[in-house]
Amino acid sequence: MVRDMRIMLRRTPTREDYLEMVYVLIKEKGYATTIDIASHLNVKSPAVTMMMQRLDKDGFVAYEKYRGVRLTPKGERIGKFIMNRHKTISKFLRILGVDKRTAQKDTEAIEHIIDEETMSCISQFLKFTEENPKWIEKYPPFKENYEKIAKHNKKEPMASDLKYAHEMQKSHPHSQ
Repeated sequence: MVRDMRIMLRRTPTREDYLEMVYVLIKEKGYATTIDIASHLNVKSPAVTMMMQRLDKDGFVAYEKYRGVRLTPKGERIGKFIMNRHKTISKFLRILGVDKRTAQKDTEAIEHIIDEETMSCISQFLKFTEENPKWIEKYPPFKENYEKIAKHNKKEPMASDLKYAHEMQKSHPHSQ
């Protein structure tokens, strides 16, 4: 499924980031504007306009100048897929004990290169942890993190979380 989504999107981290941000902003606020997208992705408005025009041409968004951005059904499906992948990787890192800020930054880098098989294994592991909550008793160092994450990850990531990750990426490009 990951491969199909990447092919449909002409897989680039930038295109994925834009669709992810549009999806998150619409879920969070009910709408997405080029100004909001630019602010949260730490890019200039003309870059957002150009990308929205490309995504519109490719059928992922409906973009009208000065009217904002809507996701098409195809764009919504892919945006949801990207967000679910993001949440899964972030949850996995947090269960391992990675602090929230580092997990956000690392998730942003990992989500664009992760192999479909690796993603499937992570998903299976997380499903196991949810279905077998007593596993944590055998691994006390993870207990505190697991309990925090189990409560926190029921929520969608906020646009501000993604904004922080993009700011960190821009200020530390050598760490990728």
